[in-house]
Amino acid sequence: MAGVLTKETKLSYKKSSTFEEIDLLMEVPDLGGEPEKVEVTTLKDSVKKYIPGVRDLGDLVFKFLYDNSSTTSNYRVLRGLQDAGKPVDFKVTYPDKTEHAFTAYVNVKMDSGAPNAALTFSAGMSLQSDIVVTNPTP
Repeated sequence: MAGVLTKETKLSYKKSSTFEEIDLLMEVPDLGGEPEKVEVTTLKDSVKKYIPGVRDLGDLVFKFLYDNSSTTSNYRVLRGLQDAGKPVDFKVTYPDKTEHAFTAYVNVKMDSGAPNAALTFSAGMSLQSDIVVTNPTP
């Protein structure tokens, strides 16, 4: 299969021992990052030299269509995870079954509003782990 449509991409969080999907996901951020460059140039070198340092993956910001209609709605679930103040295990699953798993603290904020626009909110994820990629099994 050449190319994969983003349709059916899911964000799930670990609830007890299983992962539960968070509904109405609209956007997934870039997942991954480049290591910082650490300079190791000596006085004998004629060009600057570097080695790879620590990767700063930054915060991951997921965008959702706002729903606060029930105790299991996406806004209430994510606010509950934020209010608990503990890191949570998450995974992004793509249509081809590739998964990106990570642990993060959640920070929820309402997005700006505009006339004739859908109400949305963002869930920022402050990473507490590396992002572990699991490839699909054939």
